[in-house]
Amino acid sequence: MATFSTLAYFPITIRFSWNRASYDPNKKSLSYIKINGTSAKSTTKLDMASALTSVAYISEQQVRQNIPTTKQFVDHYRQGMIIEGGVGYRQRVVIRSYEVGPDKTVTLESILNLLQETALNHVWMSGLLSDGFGATHGMMKHDLIWVVSRMQVEVDHYPIWGEVLEIDTWVGASGKNGMRRDWLIRSEATGHVFASATSTWVMMNRTTRRLSKMPEEVRAEIAPWFIEKQAITEDVLEKIVKLDNKAKYMNKDLKPKRSDLDMNQHVNNVKYVRWMLETIPDQILEAHQLTSIILEYRRECGSSDIVQSLCQPDEDGILKDGLKQDKETSLVNGFSLAAEILEGNGFLASFGNQKLRYTHLLKIDGESQNDEIVRGRTTWKKKSFSP
Repeated sequence: MATFSTLAYFPITIRFSWNRASYDPNKKSLSYIKINGTSAKSTTKLDMASALTSVAYISEQQVRQNIPTTKQFVDHYRQGMIIEGGVGYRQRVVIRSYEVGPDKTVTLESILNLLQETALNHVWMSGLLSDGFGATHGMMKHDLIWVVSRMQVEVDHYPIWGEVLEIDTWVGASGKNGMRRDWLIRSEATGHVFASATSTWVMMNRTTRRLSKMPEEVRAEIAPWFIEKQAITEDVLEKIVKLDNKAKYMNKDLKPKRSDLDMNQHVNNVKYVRWMLETIPDQILEAHQLTSIILEYRRECGSSDIVQSLCQPDEDGILKDGLKQDKETSLVNGFSLAAEILEGNGFLASFGNQKLRYTHLLKIDGESQNDEIVRGRTTWKKKSFSP
């Protein structure tokens, strides 16, 4: 079985034609391939014909994807290029209408999708990508896939509809068996850094769904791409506590849809964020914007799982002039009721600048052990109401 890349080195034009009645969507017989407009089946004078007869099929998927087998430095289709001395990646993107919310700024889900897409495109240009979801050739050989174990995103400013962004991404080592991937998102017009992100990835066996050590073959593939550089510096990882059923806000009976599954047949990590944010009251979402999110992934979520989303507001914040928020004071949507009254009377005019923090948990319903999918922590600030 050969891949389309085997033919990429020859100066020939390949065109497919086949009988629709015998059409196989996954395979094309080489007897129907035309080389430079001539059928290889009926031509015996072509020097390439004898070489091609030893190959049974070329996958249509491979032809359509045309995954590079060698390192590429510029991708005109995706407006991407290799940077950082040949190992980092930069992609230019335009914020589309379906990537923004009611306030015309990009949603957090769209940001996370852009991070995922640029990461995959980085692997694409490296020449290491197999036909897996970001998996290298060595990973496919050992039946391994990437899974994210931790992600942190810091947002200073949200891009607006139609804005052109530059997204830089690069990878580095994380312990002996993990990999770190970082991103920077900046305005192409001003150069201002809108957001930064860091993540940790480990390998999982596709069949057993168990975490795996990094094979030396895979390490040899990806280690030359490692950079000693961090978008977010974390001296001490923040501990996120596990919530229980006494959490202030809860959504039950969340059922994954087929559209929530990715190519690895589990719920994509971006979908988890939607379930988390939907537990926060609308009054908070309308008046505040997320400035930070930390996610700790614990286990997969499959299509048959029923999920609970728990959310608990922090109640020990510090208000203006050193006035501490009274834990005994009744809380409304994460605010101190007393503080809201004071603010309304002008005593705490800048209270809106105080940040709100929430702890989150997604878990499988009905399981007593190993029920955690992901723990999270979100931080919010008052919106300025101007993009």
